[in-house]
Amino acid sequence: MSLNKDQIKYLAVLSRMNLQDSETNDVVDKLSRIVEFVDQLKAVSTEGIEPMAHPLEQGQRLRVDKVTEINEREKIQLNANDINKGMYLVPKVID
Repeated sequence: MSLNKDQIKYLAVLSRMNLQDSETNDVVDKLSRIVEFVDQLKAVSTEGIEPMAHPLEQGQRLRVDKVTEINEREKIQLNANDINKGMYLVPKVID
């Protein structure tokens, strides 16, 4: 499937791209090649192949979840203009 100039111009409008007329042919060519490549991938039979969660089948090494700093909320909030129940109160911006 290849794309034409009208489709590219429509996509440019939808994506809010300012596409110049001189760029249209190049974009048509590049996007058409991308769509053709996706069509090639879709043509490959994947029946009987299980999806992989990770190509190496290894677990993710995570660090130990332990507290490394003390809670200094009250000390930090001394600089705030307005606080209520540990939350910063800010002026309303949007009605």
